[in-house]
Amino acid sequence: MKKDLHPEYKRTMASCACGNTLEVGSTRDEIKVEICSKCHPFFTGKQKLVDTAGRIDRFKKKYAGFDAAAAAKKK
Repeated sequence: MKKDLHPEYKRTMASCACGNTLEVGSTRDEIKVEICSKCHPFFTGKQKLVDTAGRIDRFKKKYAGFDAAAAAKKK
């Protein structure tokens, strides 16, 4: 194996914008992230569910006869 080919892997601190810090392994000296498991909506339970039922219903209504119309044009 070649010497000095791989960077040094070391323990470093990853800090989040919310103030949370984690000790992780990395080749970098310092890691800064915008979001972590402490502040991410999925992990905190503050997740917003987007109601797209109205959009889907409008789409289905708009294109309901599309297949029948396309088949009629082919004949």
